[in-house]
Amino acid sequence: MSTLQTSLPTDADRAAPDFGFGTKGYRSFVLSALLVVYVFNFIDRTIINILTEPIKASFGLEDWQMGLLGGPAFAFLYTFLGIPLARFAERYHRVWIITVSVALWSLMTVLCGFAGSFLMLFLFRVGVSIGEAGCTPPAQSLIADYFRPTSRATAVSIYALGVPLGSMFAAVFGGFVAGNLDGPDVANLFNSWGWAWAANALDWENIEGWRVAFVLVGVPGLLVAVAVKMTVTEPPRGYTDPAVLQGQERVGFGEALGILWSKPAYIHVVLGATIASFVGYGVGQFTTSFLIRTHGLDIQSAALLFGVILGVMAAIGVFSSGWLSDKLAQRHPKALSWLPAVGMGLSVPLYAVGYLVENLWLAMPPLMIAAMIHYYYLGPMYAVAGGVVDSRMRATSVAITLFVVNLLGYGLGPPVIGFLSTFFNSIFLSGYGTGLTLELCKDIAALSTEQAAACASASARGLQWSIIVFICGYGWAALHYLLAGRTLLRDMVTKTD
Repeated sequence: MSTLQTSLPTDADRAAPDFGFGTKGYRSFVLSALLVVYVFNFIDRTIINILTEPIKASFGLEDWQMGLLGGPAFAFLYTFLGIPLARFAERYHRVWIITVSVALWSLMTVLCGFAGSFLMLFLFRVGVSIGEAGCTPPAQSLIADYFRPTSRATAVSIYALGVPLGSMFAAVFGGFVAGNLDGPDVANLFNSWGWAWAANALDWENIEGWRVAFVLVGVPGLLVAVAVKMTVTEPPRGYTDPAVLQGQERVGFGEALGILWSKPAYIHVVLGATIASFVGYGVGQFTTSFLIRTHGLDIQSAALLFGVILGVMAAIGVFSSGWLSDKLAQRHPKALSWLPAVGMGLSVPLYAVGYLVENLWLAMPPLMIAAMIHYYYLGPMYAVAGGVVDSRMRATSVAITLFVVNLLGYGLGPPVIGFLSTFFNSIFLSGYGTGLTLELCKDIAALSTEQAAACASASARGLQWSIIVFICGYGWAALHYLLAGRTLLRDMVTKTD
């Protein structure tokens, strides 16, 4: 590895075309490392969405309870710890913070596989959230010091690829494990490798496939934590900021909050991203379940379809949003505003068609396009959050953004759609006139063929229409991004042009 510059840049450095901390190759390596961290962040965060159906069956749960596991169990402490950890990152070693965070959430993910009850699983999910709270604010602060403002939207969009890529890997891997492996299979695999100690370490005979999935995705994260600490260098804070900002006094939290509140563009972007997050996390929690219930797929096929097809399209959308924003900014300085608005606005009718069409293969094209363009909001969200302030409060700005987005979006989206699905389910059941209830439908073996079919139909239709209601929220989010454009140029500190 080449020697890195550790002093603050000169005016000549700032004028260089590839201005940023370290060499161009090393910057690419660091960004790749942070992307891997964020991929594991979302694998461990979202794998529970893929395992919804087997966890429900194992513990006898309803959709609203799975919504609690997918939303509040993760979102609340993740949200409330984000700001103090970001303030900590404004002063202390950001790479160390990320390292400890990755190790903690990975360990908690492993423990999710050993939960003996709904409450234990809920608490381990809270543990995952505590670890993940220390990831994005310091990572965004590092990216801002490694990359100059004119390439920062692209850089943060590459980092944000962790959202769809992590969700995709969670879907593919989680669906495969849950559909094909259980404890005895893992024990046999260990024995075939000559790892008798691993095969005898646990009572694998009683470990279900969904539990194995948690363990197998959590363990590699511990290795990632070590690799990050050994290879990523802490850059001088504020390295790419204008010289006039460097060396100034730190900004208190109250002052930082006041500065952000005075930026209308930031307020509207946060509101738009919160609504988009509310919709996206809610629908994402139950998309695999929708494919299983409505289109009759098994868990592996549903997860594979969701992960590979929709996940790849979402990844394209996340990256292209930042890349297009950087490219369009010179001619259209408000691209960070109108590009996400167009994407989310057009996604509403496309999603509606995709979720209503009965033929799965006719449904996939509009769903794929919608998954790509609705994610146009994510890269610009990070770019604006980091661009309306300087380095003295950048991690805090990102943390406040994530506080609102995750508390209201992630925290409320999954449980609200879960409650809505349960509500619609009960309405459809009562409409069949069979006298069935949600409680009776839990014991399918005791029902007649006609009654079992009614339960399955009501469950599928209830979830389908709760999703349709939710996706309309993307239109509301698009409006806020459009409104952000009115003051975007005035509010940005680090210009995009």
